[in-house]
Amino acid sequence: MVRFHNVSMRYPTGHEALKNASFHLRPGSFHFLTGPSGAGKTSILKLIYRAESPSVGTVVVHGRNLEQLTRSQLPDLRRSIGVIFQDYKLLYDRSVFDNVALAMEVAQHHPQRIPGQVQRTLESVGLTERMHYNPIALSGGEQQRVAIARATVNRPPLVIADEPTGNLDRDMGRKILALFHHLHQQGTTILLVTHDLELAGELGHPQINMVHGSLTHVPDSALLGS
Repeated sequence: MVRFHNVSMRYPTGHEALKNASFHLRPGSFHFLTGPSGAGKTSILKLIYRAESPSVGTVVVHGRNLEQLTRSQLPDLRRSIGVIFQDYKLLYDRSVFDNVALAMEVAQHHPQRIPGQVQRTLESVGLTERMHYNPIALSGGEQQRVAIARATVNRPPLVIADEPTGNLDRDMGRKILALFHHLHQQGTTILLVTHDLELAGELGHPQINMVHGSLTHVPDSALLGS
């Protein structure tokens, strides 16, 4: 599903965000990516959906070497990955329903299919009664659930999330993690970034640990070649 082989990434400023990283996320797996702020966790996510390119090494997603993709092939790659950003990136000139529907429109689904699929997805995250609200009127936890619905409405095989509980209280964080656990039970491969080791430990999924751009622990489930 996702394979990093000896990947390093250095920014033009000289900062080395990632140092010789190797790991393998197999289909249907759920891993946490943990470490302090500035460890390089977000850089790994950016490499997966090709917002950045490695300085050295190989990144393979869905069996494709991302450095060999043409610009015209990038949209297809990104449609196969549900990305949940730390700051939600919702559109505040559209309703909750329209934010989620936009993901299906961009993926060129048949217009008649969109309303039903959006409603079912919003129901799965407990937002049926909020579908016609503007996101700005929602709580932080509700906005995060809109972001999850938008990222998953197309049923991507891979979902990556950047600190989805970082701005939430502990109880809401647990509820958000329960949504990811449900997605995983449906067969979705999940990589979830967090700095909250206690919260991550509650679900019991394996953790890939990072410090200063280096992977300090890769569990057996994510070892390359195992």
